[in-house]
Amino acid sequence: MNSMVLKMMGGDMNPQMVDEGIKLLRLSNHLIELGVRAELRDNNTALMVHRPDNGLPVWVFVGYGGAYYSWQSAEKRHPVDDAAGAAKVLFDYIKGRAF
Repeated sequence: MNSMVLKMMGGDMNPQMVDEGIKLLRLSNHLIELGVRAELRDNNTALMVHRPDNGLPVWVFVGYGGAYYSWQSAEKRHPVDDAAGAAKVLFDYIKGRAF
């Protein structure tokens, strides 16, 4: 792992947490490109995605052995190897276009 990435992600974290943080950061970048505000939280183990209205944010985690982004109590998920696609699905979800 690149030492700069480790430092950015909090050098005292275990490798699995660093990997999850990088995956969430990748998703966050795609969400920002779509105009959605998202921020890493809880030692980079969760992504808080803000809704465009005043509703509660959506919390996104990396689950299923690091293979999926999951949200809505893990009822919704998308493969982590498709961060751009996950961002589009989340965008539709927070806009109320998908349930």
